[in-house]
Amino acid sequence: MRAKPMTHLKVLTTAAMVATVLSACGADSDKPSSQASPAATGSGATASAQPQKEKLNLKWFIEGPANAKLPSDQEDFVKKTIEEKFNVKLTVDYMVLGQDYINKINAQLTANDAPDMWRDANGDGGQKYALDGILADISKFVTPQTMPNYFKYWVDEKTFAGYQVQGKTLRAPIPYSKELYRAWYIRKDWLDKLNLQVPKTYEEYLNVLRAFTNNDPDGNGKKDTYGFTTAAGGDGIGLDWPEYWKNGLIYATFLENGKFIDMQTDSRVEQVLNDISKVVAEGVVDPDWFLNKAPQHTDKAAQGKVGVVLGATKDFAFDSNPQSLQTKTKALFPNANWVPFTPFGSHPIQSGIAPGSPFLFPKSVAEKNPEKVARSVEILDWLSSEEGYLLTHYGQENKHYTKNGKTITLKPEAITADITNKGDWLTIWDFFTPATPNVFGLTVIDPTQTERDRQIEKTLASIPSAPYLGTSLIAPTGFDLATFRKRQRELQAKAIFEDKSGKNWPAYREELMTKYNGTKLFEAYAEQIKAAGLVK
Repeated sequence: MRAKPMTHLKVLTTAAMVATVLSACGADSDKPSSQASPAATGSGATASAQPQKEKLNLKWFIEGPANAKLPSDQEDFVKKTIEEKFNVKLTVDYMVLGQDYINKINAQLTANDAPDMWRDANGDGGQKYALDGILADISKFVTPQTMPNYFKYWVDEKTFAGYQVQGKTLRAPIPYSKELYRAWYIRKDWLDKLNLQVPKTYEEYLNVLRAFTNNDPDGNGKKDTYGFTTAAGGDGIGLDWPEYWKNGLIYATFLENGKFIDMQTDSRVEQVLNDISKVVAEGVVDPDWFLNKAPQHTDKAAQGKVGVVLGATKDFAFDSNPQSLQTKTKALFPNANWVPFTPFGSHPIQSGIAPGSPFLFPKSVAEKNPEKVARSVEILDWLSSEEGYLLTHYGQENKHYTKNGKTITLKPEAITADITNKGDWLTIWDFFTPATPNVFGLTVIDPTQTERDRQIEKTLASIPSAPYLGTSLIAPTGFDLATFRKRQRELQAKAIFEDKSGKNWPAYREELMTKYNGTKLFEAYAEQIKAAGLVK
């Protein structure tokens, strides 16, 4: 499903083309984007006339949930709005973030068939692509003038500047939520059946895993349930294991007594690996945890196979979320009740959120067709606006929701019929902005939200967190972070499956710090933290 590349206009120089395109882009982006197209509003009104731009074919590669699917072009009012508003033919390719996603984008880049824009999933923020000279310089494309909504509502200029690598402007962070919702979820109905309480300590948690595995919590007379599961995707061990927190670590990085701590490579990982090995050997963990690919682990939880999983979104187990773990589980087990918890009391679950994965543009497209980069930037900025946010998160005004001032009232029946039941497809289009309507000062009323949902929200808000580190950390020039992390994951998997303990972690860690230059990486991070005035 690829659009044929458009033959670009001949111009005197690429620089001249960039200047022309960006001038037009900047002029349009300064205007308020309140004039929605008929597709956006759901009305038959004609949108205000705007200067017609040359029609472009654009290809994007983005992430999408495993069970989501875009509808036909006829039913896709988001795509229709974008194509009409920006005079483009937009082809969107989407996959679940993970190794398969990485492999596909790498294959496209190798074949010189790069998308015009993609979201990075390598875990290094695109730094390897930057080192390889694949990325476009976006210093003239992504600016407060060309993306006023992006910089006003989501990413300030200081954060954007601190996010750059190799001394160049090569990447831009996807808008991200600063709200923290990470917690473990447990089958409360299973606990009730076994006369157990929600665990408040790690030892209580272990006893619950044993009971869920051995004491028939679902009452079917079979030994077919497990305590905990995760999805390592055949690559490392993942970061969901409570054993990290048992040993004093916090997701994902933090300052401890003025020292930068990386959860994944700290010396305490030795004991983490010991503890994980023990629970795996005891048989209280889903035996498929290593090969599970998200969302297979939550699918198993919904199927009644496991009783504890990690969730990271506010509505992970909401009644009002038709795709939540709670909703899916109740479809099979009407009395199911997933509740969030932490077995570590006042110990923080995670630190404040830093900018995550970026959106990227290939150098080849920027040099040959800079107008494609500029047009994609225009569209992304519109997605960052209130108008774009409402359309991609809730649907069409007066059809899927009503708006009274800053209050949005959802229409659940229409949303279910037009969106949820047809592939839950807005969960693909909302890729660019998190579910934080408060950014625009909006209050969203969902008539389907239950008292149970509100209680979950209160519980999540009560779970302790550590402060945001305070600055974006950039690997030193030439450092291959993707290779470093890949080797780290290989060694940790080896510790579990071959060593069956963390006994060799000190040697593995030494390899990472020397052969893979981890010492230089963390020294660079320490200098950046010091330069930011966060430690003396």
